[in-house]
Amino acid sequence: MTESYPKGTSRRAALGALGLAGVGALTAGCGSPIAAGIAGTGPDATSLTYWNLFTGGDGINMVAMTDRFRARHHNVHVDAVTLAWGTPYYTKLALAVIGDRPPDVAITHLSRLPTLAEGNLVEPLRPADLTAHGLTGDRFTAAAWRKGQVGGAQYAVPLDTHPFVMFYRTDVCAKAGLLDGSGKLKPIEGTDGLVAALSACAKVTGGYGGVVNVNADPATCWRWFDTLYGQLGGQVLADNGTRIVLDEAKAEKALSFARELTVQRKLMPSNIDGSGVTQLFASGKVGLLFDGEWQIPTYQGAKTPFSVAPVPNLFGGTYHCFADSHALILPRNGRRDARRRDASLTLVRGLLDNSLIWAKGGHIPAFREIQDSATFRRMEPQSQYVPAAKAAIYDPAGWYSGAGSDFENIMGFAVSAVEAGQLHPAAAIAQLRRKLADYASRPAPVGGTNS
Repeated sequence: MTESYPKGTSRRAALGALGLAGVGALTAGCGSPIAAGIAGTGPDATSLTYWNLFTGGDGINMVAMTDRFRARHHNVHVDAVTLAWGTPYYTKLALAVIGDRPPDVAITHLSRLPTLAEGNLVEPLRPADLTAHGLTGDRFTAAAWRKGQVGGAQYAVPLDTHPFVMFYRTDVCAKAGLLDGSGKLKPIEGTDGLVAALSACAKVTGGYGGVVNVNADPATCWRWFDTLYGQLGGQVLADNGTRIVLDEAKAEKALSFARELTVQRKLMPSNIDGSGVTQLFASGKVGLLFDGEWQIPTYQGAKTPFSVAPVPNLFGGTYHCFADSHALILPRNGRRDARRRDASLTLVRGLLDNSLIWAKGGHIPAFREIQDSATFRRMEPQSQYVPAAKAAIYDPAGWYSGAGSDFENIMGFAVSAVEAGQLHPAAAIAQLRRKLADYASRPAPVGGTNS
């Protein structure tokens, strides 16, 4: 493959921007998805490639959305390619841009966007073009739209918000006296309120009251900690990841509460993996589950009697909860002309118009036209946790941060060790400072600086 780079971007810098500077051998893998050609449908048609990372239920929903777009836009041919979630996806996306064979439209996590933009791998979206397609900030969830900006420019159009939420078994919670007259969970206020709710569920189950994945999945552990710590107003990184601003008092308070629930009160298991979590909740051996809303199809498929609510405000301050968003971007392409840009944004808008399908996977549509629709408001349990999207906390900016990143692994494994009783909160904080400082002190692999 002949390599061609966007202006101002070296091959190593762009790879390094994604933490991939040591994977030069991967260029040999530019085979099928990256090099795939597209057949047009006629002289007046525009052919587009669209990359995403969705499999399972999300993959089925995205195929349905794309097919509906094709049925309504015969002059735009879409070749949709699905790649492996996480680092493999972002690796191939970087290599495709560097190799001058980028897709026309691609999915990104908004937590990854700053790194993509600073690596010159994604095209800023011009306000006039966005306006022409009805893609203006007032039509989206404000937090997600703002997260699509880097340096004051809009780089991404959010498709959804997917927050960390609280699942509850309606049968267990009914027996525990936690439901109101309409069958919804009564408000849980403060840490004492959550302890009381978990204790009531434990009396019903004869075991645990709730569960959160505390061992094998560092991302889930990070999301739980970030929700608790964020509600205390805590931040971890500043200045694009070059400074560690971990507030030790707030971090210790959040970690101590998480440890209290598992090690001290034994209201949650301290040693469990993802399949164990699913089994406990699906079988009714716990009443509450803290997890990502994308697990909704799992429990619907198991015919579990459940609903979902935002994680309670446990510390009484400004309400926050962890979230990320999938968003649509135009990867950098020096050959993109006005016609192709218009067709690409037509696809972006078309996917948004069909995002009620996307909501079936649990995700909250970012496009307000869908989110505010009567149909979505009747969708259960999705409509019950929309406030979580409006209070979203995203991963802090940094070249080593974002979905599936080293940052999430470092944070999550430390949290897991605390919840398992293997580390005291103070020791975990010291470990976090040491490991994060190693990353913060390295020059960001974009242009050789951290800026």
